[in-house]
Amino acid sequence: MERINDINVSAYVPLPSPAELLREIPRLDRHAEVIASNREALHNVLHGEDDRLVFIVGPCSIHDVEAGREFANRFAVLARDVAPSLLLVMRVYFEKPRTTVGWKGLIMDPHLDGTDDIPGGLRIARGFLRDVVDLGVPTATELLDPITPQYIADLICWSAIGARTTESQTHRQMASGLSMPVGFKNTTGGDLKAAVNAIAAATQPQTFLGVSELGVTSSISTRGNPDCHIILRGSETMTNYDEKSVADTVAQLEKSKLNPAILVDASHGNSGKDHENQPGVLREVMDQAVGGNRHIIGVMMESNLQAGNQAYPRPKDKLSYGVSITDSCMGWETTEGVIREAAERFSRLRTA
Repeated sequence: MERINDINVSAYVPLPSPAELLREIPRLDRHAEVIASNREALHNVLHGEDDRLVFIVGPCSIHDVEAGREFANRFAVLARDVAPSLLLVMRVYFEKPRTTVGWKGLIMDPHLDGTDDIPGGLRIARGFLRDVVDLGVPTATELLDPITPQYIADLICWSAIGARTTESQTHRQMASGLSMPVGFKNTTGGDLKAAVNAIAAATQPQTFLGVSELGVTSSISTRGNPDCHIILRGSETMTNYDEKSVADTVAQLEKSKLNPAILVDASHGNSGKDHENQPGVLREVMDQAVGGNRHIIGVMMESNLQAGNQAYPRPKDKLSYGVSITDSCMGWETTEGVIREAAERFSRLRTA
């Protein structure tokens, strides 16, 4: 008989069920307290009940957990120092969307050698998240594969749906059932309407196919996620963090009867993918926030121990420590300086 199934599939590698991995790398009570309190704080910022700004800051992607832990330790100290004015959340990104091909992140290829050890990647990612939360640091990630949340979402405080997946029905449905606030980016072409439509869909009940904690393929029904918001990230040809762009975004959200809460991504299109431009974007956004625009709830920035990025692929022993292998990032000294400056500016406003 002629073969008609799996003609282009080379292998199936069984994964542990989410429940098995959660037992292997458990979430302890102290982790749950950090996650719950920071999700509540983010909810309060989104709905105007907390007047701090949210800063989601960290490496474009985690590729070296040792360097990631060093960043997290520094970040924890800074977060405590600026907590009266700013709510700092660390970027802990394990999945990377690719326009064509390339390294797809720590979960997909944790050893950076093309072996695609996804079971190992899930274990490494979950263990790293637990290490960060152990420091009292809230976590943020982009959720790309709809199966991934069952393995790590209980250790995530905030998540993003990226510019390439904002239009995806699968990701809108997934977001409707997530237990944390979710930001939807405008598309890579700069389209806001797709993100507005995504928020409208994700805040409503949905039913879709998915995987349960036991690893059983299931029909999943959700209540809708009330904590969805928009992220302005610019495009390949324009920025969208200026006053007019922010006002236009507010108008579109209000027209659709959605919460006009806006997070500005200071990297990607808004920085022209040049990490040296991020501080300037932040200062212009802070001008608007300090000037009284309460629709701006915060910013995202890409930051690492060292500035810039490095060519990849290359042998792991040739990689420089603390330097991104994906998008270029601000170095730690610049990051700390601009965050402390922003905290001081916002603190003066709040005490005036």
